[in-house]
Amino acid sequence: MKDTNKGGTAHFSALGLPFLFLFKGEEMERKFNDQQLARRKKLDDLVAKGINPFGNAYTRTANSKSIKETYGACSKEELEEKKVEVSIAGRIMSKRRMGKMCFMHVQDRYGLIQLVINKNDLGEEPYELVKASDVGDIVGIEGRVYRTNPTEQNPQGELSVYVLKYTHLTKALNPFPEKFHGLTDIEERYRRRYLDLIMNEDSKRVAFMRPQVLNAIRSFLASRDFVEVETPVLTSLLTGASARPFVTHHNAQDIDMYLRVALELDLKRLLVGGMEKVYEIGRTFRNEGMDPQHNPEFTLMELYEAYSNLEGMMEITESMYKYIADNVCHKRTFKYLGHEISLDGDWKRVSMTDAIKEKTGIDFKQQMSFEEACALAKEHGIEVENHFTTGHIINAFFEKYVEETLIQPTFLYGHPIEISPLTRANEEDPRFVDRFELFISGHECANAYTELNDPIDQLKRFEDQLKAKQLGDDEASDIDMDFVEALEYGMPPAGGIGYGIDRMVMLFTESESIRDVILFPTMKQLNGNKAAKVAPVKTTADGEKVDFSNVKIEPIFTEMVDFDTFAKSDFRVVKILACEAVEKSKKLLKFTLDDGERKDRVILSGIHDYYEPEELVGKTAVAIVNLPPRKMMGIDSEGMLISAVHEEDGHEGLNLLMLDNKIPAGAKLY
Repeated sequence: MKDTNKGGTAHFSALGLPFLFLFKGEEMERKFNDQQLARRKKLDDLVAKGINPFGNAYTRTANSKSIKETYGACSKEELEEKKVEVSIAGRIMSKRRMGKMCFMHVQDRYGLIQLVINKNDLGEEPYELVKASDVGDIVGIEGRVYRTNPTEQNPQGELSVYVLKYTHLTKALNPFPEKFHGLTDIEERYRRRYLDLIMNEDSKRVAFMRPQVLNAIRSFLASRDFVEVETPVLTSLLTGASARPFVTHHNAQDIDMYLRVALELDLKRLLVGGMEKVYEIGRTFRNEGMDPQHNPEFTLMELYEAYSNLEGMMEITESMYKYIADNVCHKRTFKYLGHEISLDGDWKRVSMTDAIKEKTGIDFKQQMSFEEACALAKEHGIEVENHFTTGHIINAFFEKYVEETLIQPTFLYGHPIEISPLTRANEEDPRFVDRFELFISGHECANAYTELNDPIDQLKRFEDQLKAKQLGDDEASDIDMDFVEALEYGMPPAGGIGYGIDRMVMLFTESESIRDVILFPTMKQLNGNKAAKVAPVKTTADGEKVDFSNVKIEPIFTEMVDFDTFAKSDFRVVKILACEAVEKSKKLLKFTLDDGERKDRVILSGIHDYYEPEELVGKTAVAIVNLPPRKMMGIDSEGMLISAVHEEDGHEGLNLLMLDNKIPAGAKLY
C-alpha cells in the first residue's frame, strides 16, 4: 500500500507494518491528508524515543465517575490537604496550551474529566510528550485530585486531576472530524459507530442502556422461573413466521438452508419435552426492506409458558414493560416517535374487528362471503392479491385504517385464522384466533398466541400455508412434519409471545430509528463490492462550552482611528499549506500560506508555546497581507496572522483566529 499525499510519505518502517491491500488483484493506494501525515510522523518520533506508540496494559485506580462521586463535594483547600493520588486512563478529547500550562479533557467509559499539566512540575521531557500529543490519543495519568481556581460560573472551580506522571498509551493516526464537534451526518454515524460512540454522548447512553434493558428482562423472567435457552440459527425449513428468508448453502451436506425468521417451533418442542417456562433472546433474519422500524438482522425474544394463555401473555407483557421502566429508566412516561407514551394504568384492549368498525363502519365480525369482502376492498382502495382470503382482507383494512392510530399501549386481539397458522382458534368464533399484537405509537412491539397444540389442526394449517405459497405468497411457511410429530406426543396448553427487542429498546431510550439502538445496523454498501470509500465527515456547528468568567481582557482603546486609515489594512483569508518550527527559536512558527493570489506567502508568528505546527496545517486563518516584509531569524515575514490574546488564571492565553474551511483563500475581510 502506497501512503502518499501530494508527494508526502508516511513513515511506518519502525513498526514494519504491511503496506499492500489487494482487491481482486488491484493494488489500493492510500492517500493521507496533511494532518494524517503529521500524526504518522509523530508515531515515528515516539518510536525513535523508545516509546511504543501502541502501549501495553495500564493499571487504573479510579475513573471519571468515581472521582466525581467521591470528591465532587470537596473544596479546593480540602483536596490540597487530602493529597489524594489517583491513576486514570482515557482518550484526549480537548487540549489547550497556555505557555507552560496545558489543560486537557480525557474521556473514559463514564465521561470527561479535566487534566491540569504544569511543565515545571511534570518536567521538560515529559512536557514535550504532552505538547506532541493529539486529540484522540489515549494516555495514562498519575496525579492528584485537584480543583482549579474559582470562577463566576463555577465558584468551586473545576474538579480535575493535577498530572504528576504522563504515559502515552495509544497513538491516534486519524484526527477526529473536528475538535469538540460531533458527527451529524446520520449515515456516517451508523457506518462509523466507533466515532459516533466517542463523540456523541447520546449514542453512548443508548449503547450502555440496551444491555441494561436486557439484564432487566432476564432478571424479571428469572423471578418467574423462566429458563433461558439457545436454539439453532440455521434451519432446513422456513417455519415460525410469515417472512421472506435469507438463503445460504451448507457445503458438507450440499443442501440449502435458511437463517431463521423466528424462534418459535424449537421452543415449543421444548414445551413438549417438559421445559414448562422457556425463553430465548437471539438474532433473527428477515430478507426485507430497511426503514426506521426494520433491520434485516434484529434481536427477537420469544417466551413460552405451559398452562398459560392469551390473558397470561398480556399480564406478563404489561408487568415486564413496567418493571423495565421502573428499574432501568426510573420513569413510566416516554417520548417515542412523536408521541408521549405512558405505561401507567391498565393497558387498552380492543378486538381487530371492533377497531376496524370504529374507523370505517364495516363490521367484519358479521358473516360475509369472500366476494363481499373483495367488493369492500375495491371500494376502499385495497388491492386483493392472488393468495388473499377474507382474513387477509380484514388484516389489510386494519393496516390501512387502524394500525397508525394505536398510540398508547394497546393489546389488539382477535386476528383472522388465515394469517395466524400457529395459533389456537377462538372457541366462540373459529374464524378468528386467540392472538394479540401489542401496539405502541402506531407500531407493533409484540405478538402473542394461545398456542395451537392440536397436531391435526396444525397440519391442516401448514397445508393451507403451502397452498398460499403456490399462489405467490413468498412469506408463507413450509410444512414441518417433525414439529407435527412432536405435537402428536402431546404439548400442554400454553401461551407464547415474541418481542422485538430493538423496538423495545427504542421506546426505553426514546430513539427515533431502529438503527440508533443497533450498534452495527445493516448499511448499503459503497462502491459495489469493493472496500467502502469513506465519505467526508460532516460536523455540527456547535462548539465546546467554555467558562469565560475568569478571563481578563485588555481595555478597549479610547483613541479613535479614522476609517480611511483602517481601510488601508488588507485583511485576507489564508489557507495554511505548511507550518514548521523555526530553527533556534523557541516561539516562532513559519507558515506557508495560500492568499488567493500566491501559494508561497511566508509569515512568521511567535505562537509555538500554544500550538504545534502539524495541528495547524490545513486550517483557514486571517492575515494582514500588506505589511512591509520584516526579517525575523533571517527569514522575511510577509504579513501578520491574527490571534486573540487574553489572560486566564494568571496565564496568558492565545488563540489563532481560525475560520470555516468553506471560506476561500483570498476572501477580503471588511
